[in-house]
Amino acid sequence: MSSKEPATAADAPGDGRPQPAPIRFYGTSWLDHSRGYLLRRFLLGMGASLLAVTGVVLLRLAYEGLQLSDSSAWLNVLLVVAFALCSSIAFTRTWGGYRRPAALRGDERRFASIKLIGFIGVLLAYALRSGIEAPGEGLRRAEYERALEQYRRRGGRRSGNPSRRTKKRK
Repeated sequence: MSSKEPATAADAPGDGRPQPAPIRFYGTSWLDHSRGYLLRRFLLGMGASLLAVTGVVLLRLAYEGLQLSDSSAWLNVLLVVAFALCSSIAFTRTWGGYRRPAALRGDERRFASIKLIGFIGVLLAYALRSGIEAPGEGLRRAEYERALEQYRRRGGRRSGNPSRRTKKRK
């Protein structure tokens, strides 16, 4: 995020008009789908998919190393179940985070360790969401449109400087 871009949709340059909030890797190109938006979305989705596949391969290698160490069967099962559960929880929390405002999501810090262990679910959610839209675009668009509507309503009620008005005679 550069210093030229406002932090939220309610921030404005000087005339009071709301500005769109930037999204990481997209800036404000999500608003009008300009500046290579589609290519960027495709490449970021593919990058997340490749990272997820790489993560699966690394987890597979770790699992094979655990099997080679002649560890007990219950430990192998526990490892697979733990990664599967953490990945599914991380996927649903990440996917839901792209659709619900931060106020409704609750405390995300509680799930930081689960998302770290289930990083494959986070990467898959990002890759799939990139196929639909820029992750978080729907929330930002709704916030921006709401701020624009409030700006229009506020500006429509103003009729100028009240001290310059002529007084009505009764």
